[in-house]
Amino acid sequence: MAGLLALIYGGVAYTAFLATFLYAIGFVGNIGVPKSIDSGAAAATPGALIVDVLLLGLFAIQHSGMARPAFKDWFTRIVPKPIERSTYVLLSSLVLLLMFWQWRPFPQEVWNVTTQASATLVDGLFVLGWLVVLTSTFMINHFDLFGLRQVYSNFTNRPLTPTPFTTRGLYRIVRHPIMLGFLIAFWAIPRMTVGHLLFAIATTGYILIALQFEERDLARHYGSEYEHYRQQTPMLIPVPKRQVGAVASEAR
Repeated sequence: MAGLLALIYGGVAYTAFLATFLYAIGFVGNIGVPKSIDSGAAAATPGALIVDVLLLGLFAIQHSGMARPAFKDWFTRIVPKPIERSTYVLLSSLVLLLMFWQWRPFPQEVWNVTTQASATLVDGLFVLGWLVVLTSTFMINHFDLFGLRQVYSNFTNRPLTPTPFTTRGLYRIVRHPIMLGFLIAFWAIPRMTVGHLLFAIATTGYILIALQFEERDLARHYGSEYEHYRQQTPMLIPVPKRQVGAVASEAR
């Protein structure tokens, strides 16, 4: 019964992730959702700015803090280990939904791509970014990443084998294609508002900082295998490291 309840809980958490992921596309792109990043009454006040910054900060602390190994070790003393990842996914989804709900718009225009061809190109990049995010999760282990493998192994009483280090697909080009996809999706907007610019700058800063912690954890977990991978593969910009070095040498 405990295994079945954990499996159901994992399924609920995964469903919450899917709903949040789909809503995030509409929220960021102002597409077909009741509350998007630019919808609602204009709120260009210091109080509204503080609310948006607090919402972004809450997500950053929850999402990055709960992903650290030290927190996981402590957290699994409170919750059963098979549902630790599902709980992380569920809480991340709830915090994001809170941000979508309470976000204060700043609709002042920063730029606006008016030509049809250029707008279509930017929209295509927006779609590409989200596709990169989703497909990249399957290039590692999508169901492990979102907690389903853990609860299923627990339900079937099978040992949870460690996920092997892999560099399939986009991971051969950059070390963090999921984050690259998010960056593309957040910035590829034909009409950029002040509120969206705040969101894009804050999330970019968070990604760049959070990746430093992620890199440290991966190096500790996989050792020399990851160190070799890090030396050969760029973090976010898909340019071979040898080319990057050559450009730097020429610049000097």
